[in-house]
Amino acid sequence: MELKLRRPIIFFDLETTGVDTSKDRIVEISLVKVMPDGEEIIKTRRLNPQMHIPAEATAIHGITDEDVKDCPTFAQIAKSLEQFMQGCDFGGFNSNRFDLPVLVEEFLRCGINVDFKKRKFIDVQNIFHKMEQRTLVAAYKFYCNKDLTEAHSAEADTLATYEVLKAQLDRYPTLENDVNALAEFSARGETVDYAGRIVYDDKGKEVFGFGKYKGRSVSEVFATDPSYYTWMMNGDFPLYTKKVITEIRFREKNGK
Repeated sequence: MELKLRRPIIFFDLETTGVDTSKDRIVEISLVKVMPDGEEIIKTRRLNPQMHIPAEATAIHGITDEDVKDCPTFAQIAKSLEQFMQGCDFGGFNSNRFDLPVLVEEFLRCGINVDFKKRKFIDVQNIFHKMEQRTLVAAYKFYCNKDLTEAHSAEADTLATYEVLKAQLDRYPTLENDVNALAEFSARGETVDYAGRIVYDDKGKEVFGFGKYKGRSVSEVFATDPSYYTWMMNGDFPLYTKKVITEIRFREKNGK
């Protein structure tokens, strides 16, 4: 079943130096931009992460420091990449919890303040886990009856993810062929930032999702304990989390 689209959607996958969304960097990015008429535009680039690629990361994706030493940095492609993504929704495999946060951090490091709040995000892994509880390799075999022989190649994983979503639509009549519905179904709880440090409560209010103030209103905590904001801004938190709490703090200060 082909995906019904109102606007383009980009399926993407990242290979990185590690699994820390706030510190690790992209070494390969692949994007499949699917247009409403079904046209597919594929872009894959290796990047110099400007840091050492640990052996344990290379063991997964096969990319070494030598492989990317002459490749562009993320900063060098950031503007053209942001333009390529304008007006698009997103799809990926475990993308809500990993790929998207890493991508946003890379943009923020370059001073590009991307705003994806109005985009929809379909996480094919979440759909898969809700329906079958498997991995991408197993998902590809289960839904498409194919072997993913180039797993952890960004382009192979990206194309496989797109194929799996279309096969999921064929298999499950209850899945609505609509980007908004798929994004909602594949979401894992309402988070304000991608790392889940700030979440929405059942009344739609921003509250802390961690630490001694877990469950407490962010704006109220900053009003009664302003040092907590300073601690977070100076701490080892993702840049996007810091952006979110700064927006909340200034919104409350301005009475909006």
